[in-house]
Amino acid sequence: MSNDILSHTEAGVTTITFNRLDKKNSITGAMYAEMADALATAAADDAVRVLVFQGHETIFSAGNDIADFLHNPPSSVDAPVFQFLRNLSGFPKPVLAAVCGPAVGIGTTMLFHCDLVYAGDNAAFSMPFVNLGLCPEAASSLLVPQMMGYHRAAEALLMGEPFMAEAALEVGLVNRVVPPTEATGIVMAQAKKLAAKPITALIATKRLMKQGQAALIQQQMNDEAEVFGRMLQAPAAKEAFGAFMEKRRPDFSKV
Repeated sequence: MSNDILSHTEAGVTTITFNRLDKKNSITGAMYAEMADALATAAADDAVRVLVFQGHETIFSAGNDIADFLHNPPSSVDAPVFQFLRNLSGFPKPVLAAVCGPAVGIGTTMLFHCDLVYAGDNAAFSMPFVNLGLCPEAASSLLVPQMMGYHRAAEALLMGEPFMAEAALEVGLVNRVVPPTEATGIVMAQAKKLAAKPITALIATKRLMKQGQAALIQQQMNDEAEVFGRMLQAPAAKEAFGAFMEKRRPDFSKV
């Protein structure tokens, strides 16, 4: 595993850390592959009872690394990003996240597949897919309206503008808002509490809560991936990414 993703297991808790601070913890295809493998390993390891995601107290993740994304776009449902999302959504044990600072794109949508999320009061969540000429992923087109209600979801997904930690708390995306310096400690304390509980009961309870729409989530992910792939080759996305790389405002007037 590279230094961009750190994975550490202790006392039944596997912690996956975004460790690319110089690039705002933006995620490459190789990082998605590493996390997908880490999730598969943790799911199969009886010694692992809980999994935690964390970034830095100043930033969780800026989402996809745009340069890497353009050079290695997800070309099928078997691309590393979609493998990661499938492994996360189907992970049988409790998943926690400590989120501080910006959580952009998949940095937000992955949280809909976590069981407990604790946010620093500096957290800023955004899903700017439309602004890039794309559609949502991670089944967020299904899960965001379910959690937020349609109108708030439409504002988050159609406008693509950030919403802060207190708003995330209000709609149920996060469990608690804390000072950024305390987020990781609180998450680890909660993880240790869970790790001390009977794993069979944890797995059964999570499965029962999620089984009603597990198949629907997988189908939504596949549908999103298919549309996402088509839109990635369309003029709007080309203009959006070109403008991003050229550090200019995109012009969608002709697309």
